[in-house]
Amino acid sequence: MPGTVRERTTVVVVGAGPAGLTVAGLLLRLGIPCTVLERRPRSRVEQRQRAGIVEHRAVRMFEEWGLAERVVGGFPYDGVLEVRVDGESRLLDETGLAERLEARLCPQQVLVQRLIAACLEDGGDLRFEAAEVTLHGLTGEQPVVRYRDADGVAHEIACDLVAGCDGDHGVSRASIPDGVLTAYPFDHGIAWLTVLADAAPPRHPLLAVSRHGFAAHFARGPRASRFYLQVPLGDGPDDWPEDRVRQQLRARLGSDDGPPPGTVTEKEVFRLRSVVHEPMSHGRLHLVGDAAHIISPMGGKGMNLALYEAEVFARAVRDLVRDGDDAGLRSYSAVCLQRAWNYQEFSRWMTEMLHDAGDDTRTGPFRRRLARARLDRLSTSRASAGAFAELMAGLA
Repeated sequence: MPGTVRERTTVVVVGAGPAGLTVAGLLLRLGIPCTVLERRPRSRVEQRQRAGIVEHRAVRMFEEWGLAERVVGGFPYDGVLEVRVDGESRLLDETGLAERLEARLCPQQVLVQRLIAACLEDGGDLRFEAAEVTLHGLTGEQPVVRYRDADGVAHEIACDLVAGCDGDHGVSRASIPDGVLTAYPFDHGIAWLTVLADAAPPRHPLLAVSRHGFAAHFARGPRASRFYLQVPLGDGPDDWPEDRVRQQLRARLGSDDGPPPGTVTEKEVFRLRSVVHEPMSHGRLHLVGDAAHIISPMGGKGMNLALYEAEVFARAVRDLVRDGDDAGLRSYSAVCLQRAWNYQEFSRWMTEMLHDAGDDTRTGPFRRRLARARLDRLSTSRASAGAFAELMAGLA
């Protein structure tokens, strides 16, 4: 067995999803050395399908750091969201905010591919297929991260800080001792069937409410779409053959343009859940993105929250390295949690509204009428529509 390779860097980033790659990309722009460790192969990381709207705040962030064209360029988005209520279309752009927003409809796998390319072009140290990653000395002066590379060679990296960007089931949060973190979990009591299909994308992101239940249709590329269907708890993909999927999409979307035969390429059922772990820092380890919290997919806030936290962390590291000022790192958790809870509240509000307004067998007719009143306000009140648009865009 080869001997251990001992190395030194300023920041070790664990995880090469949007959070970790953004941390690395921003640190590279600052000239701060970092090493990214990812347990999966690069090809797997680049093909993982997930949400696709990069909010206005995140686009402006990439612009300020000189990365916008390389990372989100070429993906226009007009800021309009379509909501269909019993087949009737409502376009949520009445406030005029859409005219000055800079959100982008960019599938996550494309964002990840471009972030990887930008990091490598800028001389980044990205290491895929890093196995057996362990974190040590997190509360000391110099943490150490150990792992084995694809050839089985052991590595030991001494560093100043660790960015835990490896998601809900990663090693980063698991390395924090019991009793340090407080978890705030919530089960929404809702399940979705997600369907990836070779079908034409909608003109605008589409959310639909009807007595049949909730449905949604989002672009995942020029010739691909992601559909979502609310399904009974306990259902699995086998309970939803393609004919049933098409029939329910037509019924819920209020149209005949469900995916044509033979185009469904992927089906999965998942339960909507949320959780926040506090604090988001432990010693010299700082959790970023899903490692700290999971959020309902409604509103597309999970990835955008990770991008926000990546920038907060990068700026805090800059202050420490350049000025010896650790105030940003000490306040990192509090700053990030404020936005995390704000986004959790918005996502829960939107989840409740769009599900309660449809099939009332789960929550009853009273809550259905309340949810319909909320939806109506978005179309009839400029103040309500403006507050909604600001939260969707990441301005609030």
